[in-house]
Amino acid sequence: MDAPKESGLRNVSSVCSIPEMDDFDLTKLLDRPRLTIKRERSFDERSLSEMSLSRGLENLDVAYSPGGRSGFDTPASSTRNSFEPHPMIAEAWDSLRRSLVHFRGQPVGTIAAYDHASEEVLNYDQVFVRDFVPSALAFLMNGEPDIVKNFLLKTLQLQGWEKRIDRFKLGEGAMPASFKVLHDPERKTDTIVADFGESAIGRVAPVDSGFWWIILLRAYTKSTGDLTLAETPDCQKGMRLILTLCLSEGFDTFPTLLCADGCSMIDRRMGIYGYPIEIQALFFMALRCSLAMLKLDSEGKEFVERIMKRLHALSFHMRSYFWIDFQQLNDIYRYKTEEYSHTAVNKFNVIPDSIPDWVFDFMPTRGGYFVGNVSPARMDFRWFALGNCVAILSSLATPEQASAIMDLFEARWEELVGEMPIKICYPAIESHEWRIVTGCDPKNTRWSYHNGGSWPVLLWLLTAACIKTGRPQIARKAIELAESRLLKDGWPEYYDGKNGRYIGKQARKYQTWSIAGYLVAKMMLEDPSHLGMISLEDDRQLKPIIKRSSSWTC
Repeated sequence: MDAPKESGLRNVSSVCSIPEMDDFDLTKLLDRPRLTIKRERSFDERSLSEMSLSRGLENLDVAYSPGGRSGFDTPASSTRNSFEPHPMIAEAWDSLRRSLVHFRGQPVGTIAAYDHASEEVLNYDQVFVRDFVPSALAFLMNGEPDIVKNFLLKTLQLQGWEKRIDRFKLGEGAMPASFKVLHDPERKTDTIVADFGESAIGRVAPVDSGFWWIILLRAYTKSTGDLTLAETPDCQKGMRLILTLCLSEGFDTFPTLLCADGCSMIDRRMGIYGYPIEIQALFFMALRCSLAMLKLDSEGKEFVERIMKRLHALSFHMRSYFWIDFQQLNDIYRYKTEEYSHTAVNKFNVIPDSIPDWVFDFMPTRGGYFVGNVSPARMDFRWFALGNCVAILSSLATPEQASAIMDLFEARWEELVGEMPIKICYPAIESHEWRIVTGCDPKNTRWSYHNGGSWPVLLWLLTAACIKTGRPQIARKAIELAESRLLKDGWPEYYDGKNGRYIGKQARKYQTWSIAGYLVAKMMLEDPSHLGMISLEDDRQLKPIIKRSSSWTC
């Protein structure tokens, strides 16, 4: 591979400290040695503490091996490891490759599911932006970056399309939720049809697609060391268009993004409207990824300044008002209401009587998490997996908060993991609340689908968070649980039940991101240097001073 050229784009690093950004000099951030991991034993047999990875993780995000392999028994991998790969690995790779979608002879993504047993295809034969992320990471970790590059460029072209729903035109920077390749064998032509939300249930545009695109662009750059793709005028413009949608000024009094229900992975009505944790964590991560990839020309420099201001405000807001632990829960329980002044403690006027009973038993003495939503007079105390894991990976969570989230996993293993990792949210809503919040959605009944269902795809996010926080044993235990069922059950989309025991009542088999999520989790656990492509290190300049006591120091 050619050496990266010295141009306007900086070497993409996960560290974006404020003093360096003020001077617009990021070129020194990669001047750190690559982490070396000895291979006498597999990573599964060694703890992070043995390898001093708790100190060395800061080097993971700058390491890449162009053309490197994960070490698993795949068609493109080497056999340099001393341990026998799990028999599921080869099966998983075969299934993942069957899901590939080609456009004019080039692979451009993977379909959502390859379930021939299902009579209804619906949109499971399309390439979803969010669904493709674990597939992309699997291919990158296996030294196959071309499909990821093709996907990034193809979705970038789709971003430029005019997007209308009825008579309303969407913002120029909106990324599609999905696209489908139509093959005409007679004319020997391929055509792409994209969905920007006009065909989605509820007609909601995907807020998360643009964030995942930016995060994946950085992952590609970190994995390959190829800066040229992110440097192209088209990619630079694509990032700026996405950021323009997010950084525009309006009537907002908070730095968080106001969203409709169903705008993310939870794409049906589930009461996440407002300021959902998943979107805020992805927003934070995309902003930090953009900092490292935007050129410092006249346009890029302006965006960098705006990003810096937003990151300061967003990190303080999320770490202060979305975070809850035993002490903070007790403080909210004792809140006074109707406070009017700048000195108000209960700034969102949360009514203590609105705290659900379950959270008092759920909250351990040690541990904490980011709640699902915070807005005037409303705090959604539900725990959401994706938002909390991304908060760890993006360093939206401080090191202490990240450790507390892992403490919560260990303390509430049966509730959050059970028999199949991992609950998309906890707890499920039911009875009258279910009727009001979901509109009597027959798919989101209690402990099913998005309402407390267990989603194997989240295994890769949990594993990445575990490695970053020095808790590989948690990931190892979760992966072993998944291995006991996934292949035998045909790689279901999700599982139902309070403990995740049953295959979901409407779950598709051979769900691509269930397959890819498992592969990524296995490859990261075997070679933790892969974490660098999806993790950002803590920027202490962004850390606010939180004066309240925290449960993890008890």
